[in-house]
Amino acid sequence: MALRPGLRPLMLHVMNIQVLPLGLYEANCVLLWVDPACAWVVDPGADGEALLACLAQKGLTPGAVVLTHGHFDHISAVNALTARFPVPVYLHAADAAWAFTPANAMPGYRPTARPGTLDTGKREGDRLCCGGLEARVLHTPGHTPGGWCLHFEAGALLVAGDTLFAGSVGRTDFPGGSWEELEASLRRLKALPDETRVLCGHGPSTTLGVEKRSNPYL
Repeated sequence: MALRPGLRPLMLHVMNIQVLPLGLYEANCVLLWVDPACAWVVDPGADGEALLACLAQKGLTPGAVVLTHGHFDHISAVNALTARFPVPVYLHAADAAWAFTPANAMPGYRPTARPGTLDTGKREGDRLCCGGLEARVLHTPGHTPGGWCLHFEAGALLVAGDTLFAGSVGRTDFPGGSWEELEASLRRLKALPDETRVLCGHGPSTTLGVEKRSNPYL
């Protein structure tokens, strides 16, 4: 049956989403799944035991771990997770160069050891596929040199890390930050459809339409 103009194809599967604010800085860890045997874990930032307990409660087995950027509050529980589930951990090479060094420690967050399953080979435009979900990698530097967002086009969802927040954007005053690069990254995100839901690295979710109308940085 042909689609009427303006209608989109229906998704064949429902994407499940769970957001867990973890650690002193309440960084949002995002769980995404269609197939519970191959779930995505994005930014396991702290409280590894709480994260593992949540996965067990929901009957989820991770199939991939994605780090939107290398800051300590988004990566600190990665080894607790991969010790139990030795799955690929994706991080941009530019952030992997410093994320697992003592320079990335802060009070309350010890240095994070480099995961044995770390994969730094993904680049702008590559696609990650796991458990019936597919995301396009958007390299969005500015907050960090290797920051990226995950665009689930079929689900009209953007997992933005610390690139974009509800009403704000990521800081650029940390080492490796660049306001000029962040501005360019935000222009790219602004070109995505208004209905795109945005899961941010901290705080509440939003949509790109809301941010285009009300966020002064967009």
